[in-house]
Amino acid sequence: MIAALRRLAARLWPVPRLRWLLLAVLLFVAALPGVAALGLRVYENALIRRTEGELVAQGAAMAASAALLWPGVVAVPLEPLPSRSLPYQETETDIDLRYSPVLPERPAAVPAKGPPDPAALGVATRMAPALEETKRATLASILLLDGAGTVLNGRDSGKSLANLPEVRAALRGQAVTVLRHNDFYRRDTAFDWISRATAIRLHHARPIRAGGKVVGAVLVSRSASALFRGMWEDRGKIAAGVAAIFAVLVLLTAILARAIVRPVEQLSLAARALARGQSAAPARPTLEVQEIRSLYHDFEVMARAIARRSRYLRDFAAALSHEFKTPLAGIRGGIELLQDHGATMSEAERARFLANIAADGERLSRLVSRLMELAKADMARGPSGEGAALAGVLARLRDGVASEGFALRSEVGTGLDRLAMDEGALETVLATLVENARQAGAGEVVLSARREGGAGVLTLCDNGPGVPQADRERIFDPFFTSRRESGGTGLGLPIARALVEGSGGALELAESERGACFVLTVPLAAN
Repeated sequence: MIAALRRLAARLWPVPRLRWLLLAVLLFVAALPGVAALGLRVYENALIRRTEGELVAQGAAMAASAALLWPGVVAVPLEPLPSRSLPYQETETDIDLRYSPVLPERPAAVPAKGPPDPAALGVATRMAPALEETKRATLASILLLDGAGTVLNGRDSGKSLANLPEVRAALRGQAVTVLRHNDFYRRDTAFDWISRATAIRLHHARPIRAGGKVVGAVLVSRSASALFRGMWEDRGKIAAGVAAIFAVLVLLTAILARAIVRPVEQLSLAARALARGQSAAPARPTLEVQEIRSLYHDFEVMARAIARRSRYLRDFAAALSHEFKTPLAGIRGGIELLQDHGATMSEAERARFLANIAADGERLSRLVSRLMELAKADMARGPSGEGAALAGVLARLRDGVASEGFALRSEVGTGLDRLAMDEGALETVLATLVENARQAGAGEVVLSARREGGAGVLTLCDNGPGVPQADRERIFDPFFTSRRESGGTGLGLPIARALVEGSGGALELAESERGACFVLTVPLAAN
């Protein structure tokens, strides 16, 4: 089951780019504080507006009740509204914590300039039981004022609040809500300072109309529900939201760990194993990003190159020791014979042994020189200057190999002015191939050159005996030669191939009906 899910995930995973995945995660994490702060402020503002709506409703009910009880007011029944019209319209609130000013604590009532209105005082007396019941139920402060702003109920009864801007607006016939500091607020928790609304009290003033004129006002005030109290009321929803956020974070962490962290750890372990000489083939992750996939590909290429290079060095060291062992054994044997029997040898015998020692020394010198050339060829990378002019190289090559019984013919197509290869290196490669053909017994070499896409393809075919089938796979191996007796080192073709590959080209032995045929592919030089 787990294996099937992994295969399904590997097939459906879109392999995004790492930078976009990291950007999405960082944006998400960076947005969390802002979203949280915005959510708190919106929720807090909603509590304020809900409290304002409740005060408006209470004020409207109290003002309507007082108007009905006012002396001389006759209740007129309302006509029923049409069935198709909206019977009610929600009152819009004006308070917003972002821009609404917060006024100072409501100042204390001052002595009134005169006695309260008797009619208004009678209404307040009749409404006292209803006011007390409403205050106990809503925890709001409800004050009735006459037309001069004199308080009709409560501990400030007989005093005046006419100096308050909200009371003046109500006595002019305008209902208004203001925010005021609540200096008597007692903080219940250490976190109350986070919420701005905890120390704010809403005051709503509403006119009382009787007989078509404003005869008094209702002043209702209450603190908004504390933010944390409201959050506690919605604790289930908030807890679910927090759990969802953490679940998303855990999921993102798991994805990042599987797509990035774990593959990097596996590559680290594989690199250590490779450094110890062990085989390293880390399993590809189920979830991939393009950079990690590219990193795995590059690691596999590197591991194969290291393995190939290790095999090459191992085989090269074995072949080198074999090549050096034979002439060194000959030199040492000749010296031992001369040391043990030199006095009893004839002049001719001593001369023969010394000639053998000199020949073996000469072979060692040639091997060292060719090895230096091979090392330089391996180190060479890319063309120098403007590339190789093929026409000039062929002209010098024809002059150098021209002799009785051997000829070099060339057929060069168009578009091959310059090749992306060092001119000296190209001349060395072609000279090696031509010289090998002549030493093999060929009397003619035909060099044809053509352009294929962005590369030049040079084909050298001779009329010699060709390469035996058994030797075709080994001719580019270092120290392999069929002319060892005549001084061959077996390093000419490896050096030629190394020079070509150092320029981004390739050198291969092609199939041919007669003689040997080599194909040299070299990129064209940029204009």
